[in-house]
Amino acid sequence: MGYADEAEGAVLELTWNWDRPTYTLGTAYGHIAIAVPDLAATCRALALAGVPIPRPPGPMAHDADEHIAFIEDPDGYRIELIEKP
Repeated sequence: MGYADEAEGAVLELTWNWDRPTYTLGTAYGHIAIAVPDLAATCRALALAGVPIPRPPGPMAHDADEHIAFIEDPDGYRIELIEKP
């Protein structure tokens, strides 16, 4: 769901796994990803603010040109940051 093309605006995909009666921390199907223009600078600022970064900035395993990181929200959910200059 969103109001613009994914390259131009925010898009959020909502899913439901019909075979799962409930979702708990760690069993949700996927995650939220947020594009940032400077991944290293964003992670430095978040680290200074005390945000956990369980997966520091670096290339994706299947695409070395794409750089990502994962931060953790206060409930322990992981949020992907992906560099899109």
